[in-house]
Amino acid sequence: MNLFKTIVMGLTCGVLVAGCGSQSSDDTAGEEVIIYSNADEEAVEVIQEVLDEAGFEGQYIFQSFGTGELGGRLLAEGKNIEADMVTMSSFYIESAQAKNPMFKALAFTANPQIATPNYYAPILSFTGAILLNTKEMEANNLPVPTSAKDLANPIYKNQISMVDPNGSSTGWLFVQDIAAEYGTDAEGQQIMNAIRENAGPNLELSGSGPLKKVMAGEVPIGFGLRHQAVANKAKGLPIDFVDPSEGNYTLTESVAVIDKGEKTNPKAMKMAELIVTKARPGLLEIYPNIVYDGETVAAENQIDNSKTYPEPLTAELLDKHRAFFHGE
Repeated sequence: MNLFKTIVMGLTCGVLVAGCGSQSSDDTAGEEVIIYSNADEEAVEVIQEVLDEAGFEGQYIFQSFGTGELGGRLLAEGKNIEADMVTMSSFYIESAQAKNPMFKALAFTANPQIATPNYYAPILSFTGAILLNTKEMEANNLPVPTSAKDLANPIYKNQISMVDPNGSSTGWLFVQDIAAEYGTDAEGQQIMNAIRENAGPNLELSGSGPLKKVMAGEVPIGFGLRHQAVANKAKGLPIDFVDPSEGNYTLTESVAVIDKGEKTNPKAMKMAELIVTKARPGLLEIYPNIVYDGETVAAENQIDNSKTYPEPLTAELLDKHRAFFHGE
């Protein structure tokens, strides 16, 4: 996901605070719920619609941040953060909780297929893949890569676009392929360096950057979100994708409520439950990865070689892998 998205504030009231009515500062039940989120715009729209339809229009303030910025605030501010609720990368929620316990146990039941701590519930997930512009592949007479490692081949010099994990967690999905399969020492570092050098000027901070370049024909190959390539291929565009032989990795985003003791806004937990129970179908349409039992996705969105992370995801591991990506 994009870590440098423009902060998008406010929603139902038109501006951040004005127009939402005024409540007593010591009456948390009457205050707007402040929601911090790293979600993409289309996911935010689904969440807003669900909250508004449930009668919460005008009772919340939505602020969107890049993942890195919001993650840094969670780690630094803990319970002192202004937000009442967050939707955020699950690994950042866990890292923040480990550093300074700040989230309430959920007051509702959520049973994702993969067990999670009791203080957050997944709301969406996304998977990475190698992206192809089939016309440009043919025009440049390039072989179709079958693995992440293949992108280190000198034949792809300046022909690929990659996501910098300093800018987007989408880039971390690719780094995991290399780190898990080839390690972060000599072999893995050599491969990673060659891939980064092949990307050259096409190293993107935005998670959608490589897809945009591939779709525009600026490069034949990129790395990005699998479901976006599937959707564009279905539209008849010259876009295809390759599931790397090393496997596909997935990241989840979840909702959690800040534990502010007596100052905890009771509406925050109700909204969190709505997002999990009512927004999930709409989010599944956008991000067609199964998270809960009973969900189904089209065959083209089913992943045959989904991988499990070899070690727990943490903010510290992300920093380590960012350095690995850059050869530091």
